[in-house]
Amino acid sequence: MHVGDLLQIEGLDLTLVWGGENLLSQVISGVTATDLEDPARFLQPGEIVLSGLVWWNEADGQVRTERFVSALAEAGATALLAGEETHGAVPVDIVNSCREHGIALLAVPARTSFRAVTDVVYRRQWGDLSRRPADHFALPENVRSDLGRLVDLGTDAGEILGRALAPFGTPPCYVLTSTGRTIARTASAPELTAARAVENLRSLTGETLRVQAETTPYDAWYLHVPEAGGVPPRALHEIAEVIGQYRHHHYRRHSGRRRTGQDLVALVGRGDAGTGALANALESCGPLARGPWRVVVTTTGGRLAGSGAEEALGEALQHLPSPVFAVGTTPDAEAVAVVRSDVESALSLGEPWSLLHGCRPETPLYAGVSAVTTEPTGLHAALTQARYALAAARQSSPTTGRVTSVEELSSLESLLAGIPADVRAIFSGTTLGPLARSDTASHHMLLHTLEVFLAHNCSWARTAEALHLHVNTVHYRIERVQALTGRDLARLDHKLDLRAALLCR
Repeated sequence: MHVGDLLQIEGLDLTLVWGGENLLSQVISGVTATDLEDPARFLQPGEIVLSGLVWWNEADGQVRTERFVSALAEAGATALLAGEETHGAVPVDIVNSCREHGIALLAVPARTSFRAVTDVVYRRQWGDLSRRPADHFALPENVRSDLGRLVDLGTDAGEILGRALAPFGTPPCYVLTSTGRTIARTASAPELTAARAVENLRSLTGETLRVQAETTPYDAWYLHVPEAGGVPPRALHEIAEVIGQYRHHHYRRHSGRRRTGQDLVALVGRGDAGTGALANALESCGPLARGPWRVVVTTTGGRLAGSGAEEALGEALQHLPSPVFAVGTTPDAEAVAVVRSDVESALSLGEPWSLLHGCRPETPLYAGVSAVTTEPTGLHAALTQARYALAAARQSSPTTGRVTSVEELSSLESLLAGIPADVRAIFSGTTLGPLARSDTASHHMLLHTLEVFLAHNCSWARTAEALHLHVNTVHYRIERVQALTGRDLARLDHKLDLRAALLCR
């Protein structure tokens, strides 16, 4: 399949932004969908690259564009298919950079999903593969036929991988996700922890091929052979294509499960659903019907909050020992999961979350986890708890991302972190009064004295020592604070008010 063929396919409605006949005649070897600012390590020669351009912004668009497009050129990508949904049109920076680096540029309208493009390329490639002369294959014809039959039957990925590598002595081989979760491994391949698997994927040893499918950085699959040279490269590419077909079939078989998950999340979000409706929705999700449950809410940072959040959340939950959950998205681009959880144990997402962050370190990823609920009617309240914990996670780790459970909100500071920023600002300004306007040196000095005074349990002597002041000076400043705020620091409730106001600044 050639790049120019994409423009002729009815239903895709792609538009050529830039590219001559020489670029449009290039052969497509595969598809990678990415919104990484530097996708170089995930690209293979001959691929077309689908991107929603989430990484681009007007402030430093030229710098980001140069990094992205030069990575495509160095990797040997044949074309960039740029989504128009995020920015309304393809930015001029990107057009100019593609022209400079000799990368064909096609625009994907908002109404065309990336999956539709991927499916078209995949079907054409698989058809071409089946029509190749026998001497063009590295895999024997009987093996190819057997693998196609196994994929159609929905056979386990591990068995498919073993059959595919049998002609080469079944060396150690894995199918791994971006976060190191093992989808399949051959019998000779030892078990890997997720962290070790990620190290292997990022190392330069062995052979690693990306399995072609429409994915985000959080849920991509890779075919990984730890020791290079044991399997011909052409055979590995053919096996990766088979695994890609397996994933495509797997996705289609589970489309009904995704729809029921979305229906459940929509029902939980309403808040007025009755016990019967919720019980029926849970029942339609199979094993999830039996509680207790927790609710998890996830979103990403950056300009386009929510981008990839559902895929990230699903991938993280798959790392749990016995994952039973349903995932959907809200109109506000939150990813929400209802998860079956043991009453005695918290939902541990710490390690998966750090691995997810490594997939896209420039984009903070946040999650809030509710307490356990044993009744279906408690799911909406659990959603509210999870959102509060999510807000606390965003406030406490604005640049690195974090997962926070509502049970962790055990201090005044953590509790206040979940309150919306505009509410915190109003409370702080009202409570501190004139001191909230700390643009003057005297007000700034009084606020600092108040902070140290409260931190030392209102001890005059220890505050004076910490500030290197005379005790009388501390008395004078605190009296000024009380006069300006109307609060009496001899009263516990007023101390708490001022401490909360300082934390809300």
